[in-house]
Amino acid sequence: MSKSGKEVLVSARFSVRYGEKPPVLRETELEIRQGEVLGLVGQSGSGKSTLAMSMLGLLDTKRATTEGAIRFQDCDLLQLREREWRATRGRRISLVLQSPLSSLNPALRIRTQLKEAWRAHAKGSNVECDQKIAAALESVSLPSNDEFLRKYPSQMSVGQAQRVLIAMAVMHRPALLIADEATSALDVITQSEILALFAQLNREIGMAILYISHDLPSVAGICHRIAILHEGEIVECGTREQIFASPQHEYTRRLMAALPQMPLSCGTALKKDAAAGAL
Repeated sequence: MSKSGKEVLVSARFSVRYGEKPPVLRETELEIRQGEVLGLVGQSGSGKSTLAMSMLGLLDTKRATTEGAIRFQDCDLLQLREREWRATRGRRISLVLQSPLSSLNPALRIRTQLKEAWRAHAKGSNVECDQKIAAALESVSLPSNDEFLRKYPSQMSVGQAQRVLIAMAVMHRPALLIADEATSALDVITQSEILALFAQLNREIGMAILYISHDLPSVAGICHRIAILHEGEIVECGTREQIFASPQHEYTRRLMAALPQMPLSCGTALKKDAAAGAL
């Protein structure tokens, strides 16, 4: 149980290194609570994607050495065998990446890809499969008619493709969704729509989300707590109000100082109102 009263879903403390190089992650400590959206912020090369791949068992074990533990529900993820990982990925932990048109198979229709995602962790009739697909598409505000399902990824907008990926990711109601730069390839309006969708799914399903991004405004808009990753270490973690209003670590203060500032001619009051709205 965390200090907030919510059950802890993930409790991790681990290190990752490649060969004899300095560790990419050094005694990195991370806690994700059930039903919360935790933001993970850091500059390029800080270890964000390595952390995500560690939690999904996708690091190249021949090249990477991982030490420590990642406790998730009733197991240590770092101790899972590949067969156990196949039963976990997509069902208990899902992933949404930043480039939907690269993540989807360009040679397969959307219906085929959604069916494969469902049958990877479920058994049932074609009717039941179609019902689950329709429900998943409805949850992300996409049509489930034959015209849409017959499309190939190239026949959709980037925003639609990202929604399809999210539908596949939440189809089995995972306890944790990892969104790794999931909005960075989108225009501002579509980004706002996807962020609202994440917030909606978090509320309605109770699914925890690890939202990985370098975009501080989007993090402020969706996350309950924010962890700051710098040179392979979590240097600060707190509520979004704490992180934005009263950062403690020098690196966090530099991040906050780098946020775009409104022109002085717009007035101090307007700037304060905008900052309050972001929180």
